[in-house]
Formats: sequence, C-alpha cells, structure tokens
Amino acid sequence: MTIITEFLLMGFPEDWLLHSLYATLFFLIYMAAVVGNLLIIILTTVDPKFQVPMYFFLKNLSLIDISYISVTVPKSIINSLTNSHSISFQGCASQVFLVIFFAGTEYALLIVMSYDRYAAVCHPLHYENIMSRRSCVQKVTASWLTGCVYGSLHVTGTFSLRFCGLNTVHQFFCDIPSLLTLSCYGEHILEYIFIMASCCFAFVCFILMFVSYVHIFFTVLRIPSAQGRFTVFSTCTPHLTVVTLSLSSGFIAYLGSTSKSPSSLNLFMTVLYSLLPPTMNPVIYSLRNKDMKAALVKMFGGTIAPKKLNV
Repeated sequence: MTIITEFLLMGFPEDWLLHSLYATLFFLIYMAAVVGNLLIIILTTVDPKFQVPMYFFLKNLSLIDISYISVTVPKSIINSLTNSHSISFQGCASQVFLVIFFAGTEYALLIVMSYDRYAAVCHPLHYENIMSRRSCVQKVTASWLTGCVYGSLHVTGTFSLRFCGLNTVHQFFCDIPSLLTLSCYGEHILEYIFIMASCCFAFVCFILMFVSYVHIFFTVLRIPSAQGRFTVFSTCTPHLTVVTLSLSSGFIAYLGSTSKSPSSLNLFMTVLYSLLPPTMNPVIYSLRNKDMKAALVKMFGGTIAPKKLNV
C-alpha cells in the first residue's frame, strides 16, 4: 500500500496531436454550453414575461449546467495543452463532490420540472396554487440540498478508502468507478452500497417522471388543436430523451466493468453523461422556444416577423 498525494488523469492517449484535438473539441463544447446557458439566465432575469415557474426552474437548471461542466472540462483542457496529468488528492476529492453535487441537483430539478409540466397540463385550474412562488423556491432549495447530501455521501464513501498500487485514473476527471479500482481489496463495499442505492432511487424517480409524462400525453391527446398537441409533444419528448441518455450512460459507467485497464466504452459513456446534458439542455428547453427566440432577437437589437414566431 502507498500513500497517494495526487492522481494522474490518463483518460486519453499520450499523443500530443490527439491531446490538442481533444482540447479543441472540449473547448468548443464548453463554450457552447456556457454561452447557451448564460443567455438563458440573462433572459429569464431581465425580461418580465419570463417571471413564471417554468422559466424560474430553467434559470436554475442553466446555473447548474454551467457549474457542472466547469468542474471537469477546464481542468481537462489545461492538462491536454500542458501535457500535465496530475491532480492533487484534495482536488480530486473536490471534483468528485462537485460532480455528484451538481448532477444530483440537476436530476432532482428535472423531476421538479416534470411535476411542473404535469400540473400545468393536467391541473391547469389549480396550477397557480400548486406552483406558487413560495412553493417553487422550496422545491428548488430542496433540489440543491438533495444534491449536497448526495455529493457528501459519495465523497465520504470514496475517500474513506485506502488506495493501493498505482495512482492512475483512466478518465479525464476523477470519477468514482475509476477511483474504486485503485482501492485496496475489500474496502469499497460501502461505496458500492451507496452507488446501488443511488441508482435504485434514481430509477424509481425516473419511473415516476415517466408516469407523469404518460398522464401529460393522454391529456394532450384530448386537446382539439393540432398545434397545441405538437407544442407539448415537442417539449416532452426531447426532455425524456436527454434524461434517458444521461441516466443510461451514467448507469453503464457506474455499474459497468470495474477492470483496472482503460475502457473506451466507459470513457465514451463518461463523456456522454458529463457533456451532453449541459450542452443540449439550452437547446431543448429554451432556445427552441419561440418566445425565447423572439427575446434573443430583441436583446440583440433585431426584429422578428410575426410569421417567424410560428416556425
């Protein structure tokens, strides 16, 4: 057994040209995610017509996405450009906590957002009472607290272990499955229990979210307007798609092989669940919205024709 004071992030091949390509790709994805989410935060803050529960949740989701992607990608870009792979023990623990914290908060907020859409579509007459300002603040606060508890449990379960042998993490950031492969034999039982319990809880929450959207779909089918049905379907389907992709990739990465050798599939799944939601959420939830597009055009000093609002 050795006392580890730092870890080496060796997720990508050693070739400098490939490192430069990865850094460029990650930088473009990172900028797209940050700019898209910042635009949503600014618009939902300054425009009075966006002061409703749905956009309040979207603003918090964008803040979470910026924070989530900023925990891992900038460090990976710097490591690729400087050909330095090291991260301190404390830095690795901070990454684990923050990644789980923001991921848990985002998932809890997505459940709140699905409930908001369920209340708006299935109980429109009671919507204002169900989603009052006080209720919205309480739900968002509960989401952040859930993520904090979730992150604290996992960082405690992971870094209470003793690490034996090499300090090489075969990922571009410190993730729990890769760290568990470095632990001494028989010491990772507690963290595996946390992971299994978390995955079961997340799956149950996903089922509840799915059921709420089934109710929404059946309610929408009774809407006489074809345009109204299309609007709701176009919002709900991408939401479920991204949630399903991020959850399934996370399940594969966390419950997959614990082999000490690098796995291209595990690396791909990690990239998928860590980069896809922050980049796609602005497009899916907001920037496809005609009101949001009109507000963007207005903010940048343009004009928009009435017929383009329906595109």
